Amino acid sequence: MKKSIAVVALVLVAASLSGCGTTSSSSESGFKAGLITLHDDNSTYDKNFIDAFKLACTAKGVTPVIKSGIAESTACYDAAADLADSGCKFVFADSFGHEDHIIKAAKEFTDVQFSHATGTKAHTEKLANYHNAFASIYEGRYLAGVAAGLKLKAMTEADPTTSHKLGYVGAYTYAEVISGYTSYYLGVKSIVFDVTMDVSFTGSWYDETAEKSAAETLINSGCSVISQHADSWGAPTACEAAGVPDVTYNGSTVSRCPNTYLISSKVDWQPYFEHCFDAIKNGTAIETDYTGELGSTLYNGSVALAEPGSKAAVADTETELNKIAAKLRDGTLKVFDTSTFTVTKADTDTNITVDAGKHLTSYLADVDTDANYTPDTEAIKTANGITYFAESESRSAPYFDVKIDGITLLNSKF
Repeated sequence: MKKSIAVVALVLVAASLSGCGTTSSSSESGFKAGLITLHDDNSTYDKNFIDAFKLACTAKGVTPVIKSGIAESTACYDAAADLADSGCKFVFADSFGHEDHIIKAAKEFTDVQFSHATGTKAHTEKLANYHNAFASIYEGRYLAGVAAGLKLKAMTEADPTTSHKLGYVGAYTYAEVISGYTSYYLGVKSIVFDVTMDVSFTGSWYDETAEKSAAETLINSGCSVISQHADSWGAPTACEAAGVPDVTYNGSTVSRCPNTYLISSKVDWQPYFEHCFDAIKNGTAIETDYTGELGSTLYNGSVALAEPGSKAAVADTETELNKIAAKLRDGTLKVFDTSTFTVTKADTDTNITVDAGKHLTSYLADVDTDANYTPDTEAIKTANGITYFAESESRSAPYFDVKIDGITLLNSKF
């Protein structure tokens, strides 16, 4: 299901805060495409989609129509229907809770192509005009973790009393977040073997007050480096105020956090949007599930990194990340190599098998989503002599939800 495509280089920038509601602009082609976002571009997550969508439309001569601030409710269906009625040939929604409403629109407007980020149902709905898309962002998060590990190692060399505990601010206790924080943790662990991590969930994708408070609590508990899977400036600004290194998501925060910003990973959606526009123009099919990968450099591809912070990051960070990225590209390194982590199996974990060393040997993942979240797909595979959890190989949305040793969840939010 994975598809790699050549893309242009992307320069990642910090979020500029402006805009909401519905916006559109004209192009010469007459081709219109619609984007539905949960928030406006005050959210780093939504801004990432908005910026990529505009760039892709400009590159392909497509007219963008953007509806921002659309809730995960019937408002999403209404927005999708309005975009279809207005002549959009492609409609994309960016939030997990949008999916059922987009599917409803796809069934009604069969001459329009609909796609959805982080969704799980395209491969079971089997609609010719409905698609899911994501990227192998766990690879980007692993690389960001390596950058954090290099920083923590340098901090320890300068002060041997430095705590090897990390802090992580997550939105929800979902597979997407679990996959992200685990891959990040394993990246750090590849450099600092005895590292541990505390995770605090806010119960919201975008809540600046809650994210800032969670980061402050983690810092006060002795965490030496903070990272996040949340969409506001809350955690980064808390880190800047406390002088604690910070790894962000969806773009560099160096403009407002110059002293503590380490690095950022993101999904670059421009390649996917351009791919869909080309498919519609050429009359070719769009994949049911699309998973973009690392590009030929750290700064291009569907998985991309922002440049390391000049003040906070270790000097040789980029050199080391390039070496590791090459191994991820050629398959000689797997992020979820089962030999690199252990799992304490509970009696209720009937979908998990571990060996005497507590390494996973079998894991049935919930890939074909149902109301009971029934495990249905074997996720442990072997390639190039490596046994690993095959994240996003059976559908585009993450399904790694394994609780591994070394990571403590301070709460849970579903």
